[in-house]
Amino acid sequence: MTLLNFSHPLTEAQRQQLAALIGQPVEQVIEVKSHFDVMEPFGPQVVALVDGLGITPEQWQLDAWLVMLPSLNYAAGVVLAELHGRMGHFPAIVRLRSVPGLVLTEYEVAEIINLESVRQQARTKR
Repeated sequence: MTLLNFSHPLTEAQRQQLAALIGQPVEQVIEVKSHFDVMEPFGPQVVALVDGLGITPEQWQLDAWLVMLPSLNYAAGVVLAELHGRMGHFPAIVRLRSVPGLVLTEYEVAEIINLESVRQQARTKR
């Protein structure tokens, strides 16, 4: 399993939480330094980011991927569209949440959301 991280780096505790949720260790984390210029179109920026990863079409389609989306909602939407086009399906994404009751803000892994399953379920509601 490879984690494609468009967000903040994960802590060791978060990596362990991920491994527990997916039932296996995250073998590789690809940190994508994503900074978006809000004055420019997002499409070309996302294409350049993803192209710069050097991932082959075969890897996109055959490897197991988890994705941490950028926090900027518009960029996240474009990233999902780009990844869907390359993978042939929606990826599973990681959702973090703040840990309640702490003096300092800390985040934990809340869930893995299989977007392709969400899509398939939605297709039954037509």
